[in-house]
Amino acid sequence: MPLLPLASTTAEPTGFTAWVISVMEALGGPGAGLIIAIENVFPPIPSELILPLAGFTASQGNMSVVGAILWTTLGSLLGALVLYWIGAALGRRRTRAIAAKIPLIKIEDIDKTEAWFAKHGVKAVFFGRMIPLFRSFISLPAGIERMKLTTFVLFTTLGSLVWNTIFVLAGYFLGENWHLVEQYAGILSKAVVAICALAIVVFIVKRIMRVRQEKQQAGELPTDQFARVDGDDRTDPPTQEIDRLR
Repeated sequence: MPLLPLASTTAEPTGFTAWVISVMEALGGPGAGLIIAIENVFPPIPSELILPLAGFTASQGNMSVVGAILWTTLGSLLGALVLYWIGAALGRRRTRAIAAKIPLIKIEDIDKTEAWFAKHGVKAVFFGRMIPLFRSFISLPAGIERMKLTTFVLFTTLGSLVWNTIFVLAGYFLGENWHLVEQYAGILSKAVVAICALAIVVFIVKRIMRVRQEKQQAGELPTDQFARVDGDDRTDPPTQEIDRLR
């Protein structure tokens, strides 16, 4: 049964949505996997739109729901591997060199991040696959830190499987109302973006205050030293004291 006419009973698909529908109609599961792979490499493309559409496609018989889940999970893994290899090619040395040139960023920030990832990297990869925006970016530090490839593949696949299953099944059971999933998921995405923006603002403000404080302390230190040298309570140098005793 054609997908496009059924989808138009609620709202005529246009633009990117229409393109996704046409690809899934033409290629089925592999098409869904291909689009999700692209979404992982280019995060602005919303998985919250693609996955429910894959579920809706499955509900119309264009592919099985299990196939939709497996193909989209495979696509997630392939897209994540592309970013992992980009991070690995970039490497720690280049990353630190780039970070050192960014205003307000210090090498100690990179050291702390590396220490945190060394301790929590597995959990970060697994749960990061279920957080909008971080779904893609978490693969970069994994590559930079050269996380063991088998470990990265395992936990990327598991995290993607959980996320994809939820959204594909939601689109499958909602049918023509699949767009409701995107609407509610959009709230989550906006919340994540807002939290990230707030965290960046807080970091910048704290870092500026810290830099100013360090400059003030550096400026006060010589002044205090000169005050001790030029003060009224200055004692005679040891050489003058010896001369008087002679």
